[in-house]
Amino acid sequence: MEILLLGFITGLSLILAIGAQNIFVIEQGLKKNNIFIICLLCSLFDALLIGLGIFIFHFFLFLSNPIVILILNISLVIFLLHFIYQKISKYFGEYKYNNNEFSKDSIHQSILKTLGFTFLNPHVYSDTVFFLGNFSKSMEIQSKITFGLGASLASLIFFFILGYGAKSVSPYLNNTLAWKIINLSIIFFMFLIIFFVSFTEIYPLIF
Repeated sequence: MEILLLGFITGLSLILAIGAQNIFVIEQGLKKNNIFIICLLCSLFDALLIGLGIFIFHFFLFLSNPIVILILNISLVIFLLHFIYQKISKYFGEYKYNNNEFSKDSIHQSILKTLGFTFLNPHVYSDTVFFLGNFSKSMEIQSKITFGLGASLASLIFFFILGYGAKSVSPYLNNTLAWKIINLSIIFFMFLIIFFVSFTEIYPLIF
């Protein structure tokens, strides 16, 4: 039980920080857009990476290669810039709130976006594969399984609370002004993430 709780607390502490993936989940929750599948995929992808880190950590050390990290970071920045461009186009365009507008993303589109926000983010590998893998590398196999289950459970609970918590407040944001402010906030936070990644991750690797 102690190992399960340790895995839960450790996993939860790693995903609590505000990042691009969390902002994406919140936005989709506010839009009531394929929330279940997005939260489930985020949880399953985390569980997959946690399992890889815990059981075959040493085989994924290539992900710590500076060139691989640089490519992932640049890919993330390009992905976020494209996402911001879409938000800016909507913000300055003929934007009118429509409650049905937020169901436009197909499941296929939601899956692709979730894949992008998950696997293009180098921090998902550092948190799940490297940190949890390194943290549990001296554990016995049964303890590894229990630890991994705890961390995966934390991810599952966190993403569903995030997505459906956002959905619960969406009725209070059912007007054009509110969504203009939300989109502006998302643009601002995404720019902050790009700035952080560019000057703390990409710049040191290039210069």
